[in-house]
Amino acid sequence: MVSNATNMIQLPKRPPPSSRGMLIFCAVVFVALVAVMIFLNRARGQAPGASATQSTSMTTTQSTSNPTAAKPSAEELKKKLTPEQYHVTQQCGTEPPFRNEYWNNHRPGIYVDVVTGEPLFTSLDKFDSGSGWPSFTKPIEKSNVTEKSDRALGMERTEVRSSKGDSHLGHVFDDGPRDKGGLRYCINSAALRFIPVEKLKEEGYAQYLPLFESKK
Repeated sequence: MVSNATNMIQLPKRPPPSSRGMLIFCAVVFVALVAVMIFLNRARGQAPGASATQSTSMTTTQSTSNPTAAKPSAEELKKKLTPEQYHVTQQCGTEPPFRNEYWNNHRPGIYVDVVTGEPLFTSLDKFDSGSGWPSFTKPIEKSNVTEKSDRALGMERTEVRSSKGDSHLGHVFDDGPRDKGGLRYCINSAALRFIPVEKLKEEGYAQYLPLFESKK
Protein backbone atom coordinates (compact mmCIF):
# COMPACT_ATOMS: atom_id res chain seq x y z
CA MET A 1 0.00 0.00 0.00
CA VAL A 2 2.78 2.38 0.94
CA SER A 3 4.63 1.43 -2.19
CA ASN A 4 1.62 2.29 -4.33
CA ALA A 5 1.19 5.68 -2.62
CA THR A 6 4.85 6.51 -3.26
CA ASN A 7 4.43 5.65 -6.89
CA MET A 8 1.33 7.87 -7.15
CA ILE A 9 3.03 10.98 -5.55
CA GLN A 10 5.86 12.13 -7.79
CA LEU A 11 8.38 14.00 -5.65
CA PRO A 12 10.24 16.82 -7.52
CA LYS A 13 13.53 15.75 -8.83
CA ARG A 14 16.62 17.60 -7.69
CA PRO A 15 18.09 19.42 -10.66
CA PRO A 16 21.45 18.26 -11.80
CA PRO A 17 24.50 20.28 -10.73
CA SER A 18 24.93 21.80 -14.20
CA SER A 19 21.39 23.29 -14.11
CA ARG A 20 21.98 24.87 -10.69
CA GLY A 21 25.17 26.52 -11.94
CA MET A 22 23.32 27.95 -14.95
CA LEU A 23 20.60 29.42 -12.69
CA ILE A 24 23.20 31.10 -10.48
CA PHE A 25 24.98 32.52 -13.54
CA CYS A 26 21.72 33.94 -14.95
CA ALA A 27 20.90 35.53 -11.59
CA VAL A 28 24.31 37.21 -11.42
CA VAL A 29 23.96 38.56 -14.98
CA PHE A 30 20.48 39.92 -14.19
CA VAL A 31 21.69 41.72 -11.07
CA ALA A 32 24.61 43.19 -13.03
CA LEU A 33 22.29 44.50 -15.77
CA VAL A 34 20.01 46.14 -13.20
CA ALA A 35 23.01 47.83 -11.57
CA VAL A 36 24.22 49.17 -14.95
CA MET A 37 20.76 50.58 -15.75
CA ILE A 38 20.57 52.37 -12.37
CA PHE A 39 24.04 53.86 -12.88
CA LEU A 40 23.19 55.12 -16.39
CA ASN A 41 19.93 56.71 -15.18
CA ARG A 42 21.77 58.55 -12.40
CA ALA A 43 24.46 59.72 -14.80
CA ARG A 44 21.85 61.14 -17.19
CA GLY A 45 20.18 62.94 -14.30
CA GLN A 46 23.44 64.64 -13.30
CA ALA A 47 24.54 65.65 -16.81
CA PRO A 48 22.63 68.98 -17.03
CA GLY A 49 24.16 70.19 -13.76
CA ALA A 50 27.64 69.28 -14.91
CA SER A 51 27.01 71.06 -18.21
CA ALA A 52 25.80 74.16 -16.42
CA THR A 53 28.90 74.13 -14.22
CA GLN A 54 31.14 73.88 -17.26
CA SER A 55 29.28 76.71 -18.97
CA THR A 56 29.60 78.93 -15.89
CA SER A 57 33.31 78.19 -15.69
CA MET A 58 33.79 79.13 -19.34
CA THR A 59 31.86 82.37 -18.88
CA THR A 60 33.97 83.32 -15.87
CA THR A 61 37.18 82.67 -17.77
CA GLN A 62 36.05 84.74 -20.74
CA SER A 63 34.98 87.70 -18.59
CA THR A 64 38.34 87.66 -16.82
CA SER A 65 40.31 87.69 -20.07
CA ASN A 66 38.12 90.33 -21.65
CA PRO A 67 37.47 93.17 -19.15
CA THR A 68 36.00 95.58 -21.73
CA ALA A 69 32.31 96.00 -20.90
CA ALA A 70 29.39 97.21 -22.98
CA LYS A 71 28.57 100.90 -22.75
CA PRO A 72 25.99 101.50 -19.98
CA SER A 73 22.86 103.59 -20.50
CA ALA A 74 22.95 107.36 -19.97
CA GLU A 75 21.20 107.00 -16.61
CA GLU A 76 23.69 104.37 -15.44
CA LEU A 77 26.60 106.53 -16.59
CA LYS A 78 25.35 109.48 -14.57
CA LYS A 79 25.48 107.27 -11.49
CA LYS A 80 28.83 105.67 -12.34
CA LEU A 81 30.79 108.75 -13.46
CA THR A 82 31.64 112.00 -11.74
CA PRO A 83 30.01 115.13 -13.25
CA GLU A 84 33.30 116.03 -14.92
CA GLN A 85 33.82 112.53 -16.35
CA TYR A 86 30.29 112.55 -17.74
CA HIS A 87 30.71 116.05 -19.20
CA VAL A 88 33.99 115.14 -20.90
CA THR A 89 33.12 111.69 -22.24
CA GLN A 90 29.44 112.17 -23.13
CA GLN A 91 29.20 115.89 -23.90
CA CYS A 92 32.61 116.48 -25.54
CA GLY A 93 33.80 118.63 -22.68
CA THR A 94 37.36 119.65 -21.83
CA GLU A 95 38.94 119.63 -18.38
CA PRO A 96 41.33 122.38 -17.20
CA PRO A 97 45.02 121.94 -18.10
CA PHE A 98 47.45 121.13 -15.25
CA ARG A 99 44.48 120.56 -12.92
CA ASN A 100 43.65 116.98 -13.83
CA GLU A 101 44.63 113.57 -12.54
CA TYR A 102 47.14 112.22 -15.05
CA TRP A 103 48.89 115.10 -16.80
CA ASN A 104 51.98 114.55 -14.62
CA ASN A 105 51.64 110.82 -13.96
CA HIS A 106 54.88 108.93 -14.67
CA ARG A 107 54.03 105.48 -13.29
CA PRO A 108 54.26 102.52 -15.72
CA GLY A 109 50.90 101.07 -16.77
CA ILE A 110 48.05 101.48 -19.20
CA TYR A 111 45.15 103.92 -19.56
CA VAL A 112 41.67 102.54 -20.31
CA ASP A 113 38.33 104.09 -21.19
CA VAL A 114 36.70 105.16 -17.91
CA VAL A 115 33.33 104.09 -19.36
CA THR A 116 34.01 100.59 -20.71
CA GLY A 117 37.54 99.62 -19.64
CA GLU A 118 38.72 99.44 -23.26
CA PRO A 119 42.57 99.73 -23.39
CA LEU A 120 43.58 103.02 -25.01
CA PHE A 121 47.16 104.16 -24.24
CA THR A 122 50.29 103.08 -22.36
CA SER A 123 52.78 104.97 -20.23
CA LEU A 124 55.46 103.83 -22.71
CA ASP A 125 54.04 106.24 -25.31
CA LYS A 126 53.32 109.10 -22.87
CA PHE A 127 55.43 112.25 -23.03
CA ASP A 128 55.49 115.72 -21.53
CA SER A 129 54.04 118.02 -24.16
CA GLY A 130 53.85 121.04 -21.88
CA SER A 131 50.13 121.35 -22.64
CA GLY A 132 48.89 120.36 -19.19
CA TRP A 133 46.98 117.31 -20.47
CA PRO A 134 48.15 113.68 -20.78
CA SER A 135 49.84 113.35 -24.17
CA PHE A 136 50.70 110.19 -26.11
CA THR A 137 52.46 109.49 -29.40
CA LYS A 138 50.08 106.66 -30.33
CA PRO A 139 47.22 104.51 -28.98
CA ILE A 140 47.89 101.09 -27.50
CA GLU A 141 46.05 99.61 -30.50
CA LYS A 142 45.00 101.71 -33.48
CA SER A 143 41.63 99.93 -33.73
CA ASN A 144 40.72 100.96 -30.17
CA VAL A 145 40.25 104.61 -31.11
CA THR A 146 38.37 106.40 -33.86
CA GLU A 147 38.97 109.84 -35.33
CA LYS A 148 36.49 112.35 -36.73
CA SER A 149 36.58 115.90 -37.99
CA ASP A 150 35.73 118.55 -35.38
CA ARG A 151 34.89 122.10 -36.53
CA ALA A 152 33.69 123.38 -33.16
CA LEU A 153 35.16 126.58 -31.70
CA GLY A 154 35.76 127.91 -35.19
CA MET A 155 38.79 125.74 -35.92
CA GLU A 156 39.54 122.51 -37.76
CA ARG A 157 40.59 119.71 -35.39
CA THR A 158 40.58 115.92 -35.30
CA GLU A 159 38.58 114.47 -32.43
CA VAL A 160 39.61 111.18 -30.81
CA ARG A 161 36.95 108.79 -29.45
CA SER A 162 37.05 105.29 -27.99
CA SER A 163 35.86 102.60 -30.40
CA LYS A 164 33.60 100.51 -28.17
CA GLY A 165 32.33 103.12 -25.71
CA ASP A 166 32.24 106.04 -28.19
CA SER A 167 33.61 108.24 -25.39
CA HIS A 168 35.05 111.63 -26.27
CA LEU A 169 38.73 111.41 -25.31
CA GLY A 170 40.35 114.54 -26.73
CA HIS A 171 42.08 115.50 -29.98
CA VAL A 172 45.11 114.47 -32.02
CA PHE A 173 47.57 117.00 -33.44
CA ASP A 174 50.56 116.75 -35.76
CA ASP A 175 53.03 118.53 -33.47
CA GLY A 176 54.26 115.48 -31.57
CA PRO A 177 57.82 114.10 -31.41
CA ARG A 178 59.07 113.64 -34.98
CA ASP A 179 61.16 110.61 -34.09
CA LYS A 180 58.01 108.84 -32.85
CA GLY A 181 55.66 109.58 -35.71
CA GLY A 182 54.96 113.27 -35.17
CA LEU A 183 51.54 112.86 -33.51
CA ARG A 184 50.30 114.17 -30.18
CA TYR A 185 47.20 112.57 -28.75
CA CYS A 186 46.02 115.21 -26.28
CA ILE A 187 43.65 113.34 -23.95
CA ASN A 188 41.46 114.35 -21.02
CA SER A 189 42.34 112.64 -17.73
CA ALA A 190 38.60 112.49 -16.95
CA ALA A 191 38.14 110.10 -19.90
CA LEU A 192 40.75 107.68 -18.57
CA ARG A 193 41.35 105.19 -15.79
CA PHE A 194 44.95 104.32 -15.04
CA ILE A 195 45.95 100.73 -14.25
CA PRO A 196 49.51 100.34 -12.90
CA VAL A 197 51.61 97.56 -14.34
CA GLU A 198 51.50 95.54 -11.11
CA LYS A 199 47.69 95.42 -11.36
CA LEU A 200 47.40 94.42 -15.03
CA LYS A 201 47.05 90.69 -14.43
CA GLU A 202 44.66 91.15 -11.52
CA GLU A 203 42.34 93.36 -13.58
CA GLY A 204 42.38 91.20 -16.70
CA TYR A 205 44.94 93.00 -18.86
CA ALA A 206 47.77 90.47 -18.59
CA GLN A 207 48.21 90.45 -22.39
CA TYR A 208 49.91 93.85 -22.09
CA LEU A 209 52.52 92.77 -19.54
CA PRO A 210 55.10 91.79 -22.23
CA LEU A 211 55.18 95.45 -23.37
CA PHE A 212 56.71 96.41 -20.03
CA GLU A 213 58.85 93.30 -19.53
CA SER A 214 60.75 94.07 -22.75
CA LYS A 215 61.65 97.51 -21.35
CA LYS A 216 63.31 96.19 -18.15
